[in-house]
Amino acid sequence: MMKRQIGNTGLYVNSVGLGCMGLSHAYGSAVPMEEGIEFLKQSFKEGYNFFDTAEVYVGKTKNGTASNNEEMIGEAIKSFRNDVVLASKFGITIDGTALIPDSSPQAIRKSLEGSLERLNIDCLDLYYQHRIDPKTEPETVAEEMQNLIDEGLIKAWGISEANEEYLRRANDVCPVSAIQNRYSMLARWHENLFQVCEELNVSFVAFSPMANGFLTGAYNQNSTFEETDYRTNLPQYSQKGFESAASLIELLADIADEKNTTPAQISLAWMLSKKDYIIPIPGTTSIKNMKSNFKASEVKLSENIVKEIDELLDNIDVPVFGGHQVTGQ
Repeated sequence: MMKRQIGNTGLYVNSVGLGCMGLSHAYGSAVPMEEGIEFLKQSFKEGYNFFDTAEVYVGKTKNGTASNNEEMIGEAIKSFRNDVVLASKFGITIDGTALIPDSSPQAIRKSLEGSLERLNIDCLDLYYQHRIDPKTEPETVAEEMQNLIDEGLIKAWGISEANEEYLRRANDVCPVSAIQNRYSMLARWHENLFQVCEELNVSFVAFSPMANGFLTGAYNQNSTFEETDYRTNLPQYSQKGFESAASLIELLADIADEKNTTPAQISLAWMLSKKDYIIPIPGTTSIKNMKSNFKASEVKLSENIVKEIDELLDNIDVPVFGGHQVTGQ
């Protein structure tokens, strides 16, 4: 598999990473600890070497046991820590569906100390500001990131849901290695950052690359989710969402049939074909889907197929989740 560099860090990862959030958070009941550990070990054996987590990815299993994503990953990767790149995030707490930001230097330090302890490591490869904090200037955040790099506590840093102005101002103080923004066929509003990423040598790590599972084609209007699964209220999973996306779902299924692959793989392959610095991090709790997602890099789409998909995307209007509200913005 072709590797992709994270910024100019010298950290190289396989072109599909693993978003680990769903093992513990947001997609219904958390996976039990031992089951999650085994899943992560199998993911590594399959070829994944880029694991993404955050301090707020916590939840409960069906029997009510607490589940902490960082602790799960820390236990799972003990025997192969030096063979993987770990990314985590700081800067928000969650109140219902609202995100409360705090990127003060004191909060950053406290968050990193906790993450390093839970992950059982001394240095984090990539540390993201989870969401922009309107109370803290980007220069202040970047200065603290430079301090953490100088102290050997992190190797590189990034910004999740970055915009151009914030990215440029932060990068002027301490080079940003990656942004992690929502990106999929249905969420293309950050494509205007591609030119900036190229100029600044910043990788684009794409989360929700299949629009929260919608683009897999595995769901329909009759699909139901657990009460704690936030897909229950996402607009793409509404009747209007399914109706307005019907032509796209059909096209992806047709292309997948022609290539003897899956709509999920076509969705990821489309993204990988866009830019060589895009690294999707799909998440799943299914061993089958985990293996399938990783092999998406082997699916090659012709320019004509990509053009056909893009032309359809330009002519449909599908309501899609754009993220929970950040207080103060």
